[in-house]
Amino acid sequence: MARVKRHLRELAMDDHHKAFDTPLEVQAVDGEVAITGPDGLSAAFTLEAAVASARRLLAAAGQAQADETYQKPLG
Repeated sequence: MARVKRHLRELAMDDHHKAFDTPLEVQAVDGEVAITGPDGLSAAFTLEAAVASARRLLAAAGQAQADETYQKPLG
């Protein structure tokens, strides 16, 4: 969690440090992808930007999940 907070500070988003537990709403609108979420979050992306963002989101979520997975040491 400390790494996440540090990264958010680096992105100048310090006032948005609380992670949301509500998934985004996503819709295709006139050839673009629109997202809305909690706390007034909203954005529209071109198709190409939406696909690249989705890949990045999945990769980051997979990394976050891996970081939280505990493995018992061998031996």
